[in-house]
This record gives sequence, C-alpha cells and structure tokens, in this order.
Amino acid sequence: MSTVHLIDHPLIQHKLTLIRDKTTGSKDFRDLVAEISTLMAYEVTRDLPLEDTEVETPMGVAPARVISGKKVGIIAVLRAGLGMVEGMLRLIPAAKVGHIGIYRDPETLKPIDYYCKLPKDVGERDLILVDPMLATGGSAACAIRFLKERGASSIKLVVLVAAPEGIEMVKESHPDVDIYTAAIDKCLNSHGYIVPGLGDAGDRLFGTK
Repeated sequence: MSTVHLIDHPLIQHKLTLIRDKTTGSKDFRDLVAEISTLMAYEVTRDLPLEDTEVETPMGVAPARVISGKKVGIIAVLRAGLGMVEGMLRLIPAAKVGHIGIYRDPETLKPIDYYCKLPKDVGERDLILVDPMLATGGSAACAIRFLKERGASSIKLVVLVAAPEGIEMVKESHPDVDIYTAAIDKCLNSHGYIVPGLGDAGDRLFGTK
C-alpha cells in the first residue's frame, strides 16, 4: 500500500499559511508555491541512490558520494501543477519536464483529459507528479494511469494540500504510488473543493477566475 508522507517542516508550514490567506495576491502566491515546492523536493528526493567517489579539494583527496546516475522527470498536471515545476527544478535542474492536461467536469466532478506530452524515456525515469491540490483524487489517479500506460514504473505524487477523499482514491487506484503533502485537510464540500483548503490554486496562481 502507498505511504502518505506529511511534510511538516516549519518553513513549509509557515509558507503554507501564507498561501492559504485569501488576501495573498497572485505574485506572492506564485513565489510561495515555488518556494514550498523547492523545500518539499528535499524530502521527495531523500531516497535517491548514491555511489562512492573521490574529489580533489584544495587540501587533498576526500572520499565523497554522488547521485548514482538516476534520471528524474517532473510531470505537471495542467494548469495548476505548472506553479510547482520551477521550485522543483531549482533543486533538480537536470530533470526533464512533462505535462498532462486534465480538467474536472463541473457537473460530474470526473476528470477529462485533453493533452499529454512526456519525455521519450519516461519509463526509465523516477517521476515526480506535481499538482497543488489533491481533492477528489480523480485527476491524480487519471494522470498516474496515463504515465503507467506509457511505461512509467516509478512515480511519486507531490501536492501542497490533500483531502482524505483524494488520498483514499489514489491509494485504492495506485497502491504503489507514494503521496507527499504539506497538509491533510478536513474534507471536500459539495462542489469537490477542499475545506478549508486554499481556494482554486490555478486561479490564484494566474489571476483568473
């Protein structure tokens, strides 16, 4: 069964409070989402394999370790996931970036896909799927399915805020995918939004309604 990692670092929790605030404008919201994403990337990449090497310092030769040639991919669920990509790339600049376009039907709350562009070697990469909100879980489960259909076998889901309903959906649909989140909120409302949440992440990132 997949593991849920609640990342409660003080800096992340402080910045999460700021993006929850309804008075935070789009520019500050974008900057904070990127900063939180960078901080979360430390935990998400904790298990990257290392190999021993040596490095010559100004004073001699030191034993050292480097990442063991592992290739990483960052996959954004459009459009809100775009806000997390820059922050992830600050820490993993060599990662390839893919995009999956999914929107939620306002009547049925079911996910509908409209776009998918991924690195050609997606099956050889450790993938980090990013989307700020894990609400019903339908979009995340759909995106994970797309990745698996294209050969992906190593996937982590990274969100800022999750609802219990979305966590259960992903765990049931994809028990091999771990979930990383900065908060687990109370529930969903009748429109499928996370309560208390932070509103529509895409609208707040890009200043749309």
